[in-house]
Amino acid sequence: MSSLRMTSDLRRQLILGAARRCFARYGFAGTTTKSIAAAASISEGLLFKHFPTKSALYAEILAEECEADPALHRLLKLEPSTRALVVLIREMVRHFLHVSDVPDQQEAQRLRLMVTSHLDDGEFARLIYEKIGDLIGPVFTASLEQAVAAGDASRIGREPLNLFWFAHHTVLMAALARLPSVPCLSYANATDLERQVCEFILRGIGLNETAVASHLDRELSPDPGQPVTAEGA
Repeated sequence: MSSLRMTSDLRRQLILGAARRCFARYGFAGTTTKSIAAAASISEGLLFKHFPTKSALYAEILAEECEADPALHRLLKLEPSTRALVVLIREMVRHFLHVSDVPDQQEAQRLRLMVTSHLDDGEFARLIYEKIGDLIGPVFTASLEQAVAAGDASRIGREPLNLFWFAHHTVLMAALARLPSVPCLSYANATDLERQVCEFILRGIGLNETAVASHLDRELSPDPGQPVTAEGA
C-alpha cells in the first residue's frame, strides 16, 4: 500500500472521528459539513472528496458501529441453518420492538431520520438499506436456502432477499407505531407481541408450522437481553 493511500485512509478516519463528535453533540440536523470540516481541521472541499454528502458520512458511521457490534458479529458467524434464520428474525424483532426503551434515544433518532428521508429525497434511507443489505442479506438468504433444503421451509417467490426486506419493513413499522411517548397504536396483549410478530414473519418467509414451533420456542426462552452466541448453531 502506497504512502499516499495510507494518508488518504488516515484522513478518512480522522473525518469520521470528527463527525462522530459533532453528531453526538449536535445531532444530525444540527451538524453541518462545515462544522465537521472545522473539527477535522480540513477544508469543506476536501471533506466532500471523501464523503459527498452529510447523509453519506452519517451512514458510514452507522455502518462502522454495526460492524463493531460484538453481538452482531456473533449473529453473522452463525452457520446458515433454520435455527440461524429464526435467531436472525428473533433478534431483529427484539431490536425494533425495544427501540423506544433505549435510554439515550439514539436509535429512536435514527428511525426518525429514516422516516424523514423517505419523505424527502430518500438519500439517507437508500444508503442505510444498502449497508443493511450487504451486511445481513447474505446470512439471511443462505439460512433460508438451508431451511428449504432441510424441508423446514417452502420457497416463496424468486427473490429471497425481498423476504428479508418484507420482514424488516414489518418490524420497522411496528417500531414507528410505538415510538412516540404515547404510542400511535397499542397492540393488544403486548406481553405476547414479540412471539406474534416472530410467528407472522417466519410463516411469511416460508417456514412450516413444525419448524416455527420447534425453533421459536427454544429461541424465545432466554431473557431478551441475553446475547446471541454461535454455540449450538
